[in-house]
Amino acid sequence: MHQYKELKLWQKAIELVSDIYLLTITFPDRERFNLVSQINRAAVSIPSNIAEGAGRNSDKEFLHFLSIAHASTYEVETQLIISNNLGYISVEDLERLVEKINELQKINYVFQQKLKSKY
Repeated sequence: MHQYKELKLWQKAIELVSDIYLLTITFPDRERFNLVSQINRAAVSIPSNIAEGAGRNSDKEFLHFLSIAHASTYEVETQLIISNNLGYISVEDLERLVEKINELQKINYVFQQKLKSKY
């Protein structure tokens, strides 16, 4: 088992979730059960899958959950682009969050390669 709270990947994912929640609060009320719900759930799934994978019994299982978390970063990025296209977020917010997402993706990829090299 891995100590997920000590992982830079998990810590950065938690920061991203906080940023996403603070941003989606500003979305129109009509999006509360649509885009806001979708983007918040996708963002929360990133650190949640990292934590769940860390609690599994093998690195192979952990890799599976890291892969799911990685895919969720692309989902969130897509939803942020849609949010920008609809005028809900600024280009600056989009770029700032995409930068954080790209960093998460890189950290996750490197971490997965490290785990794969163990077997």
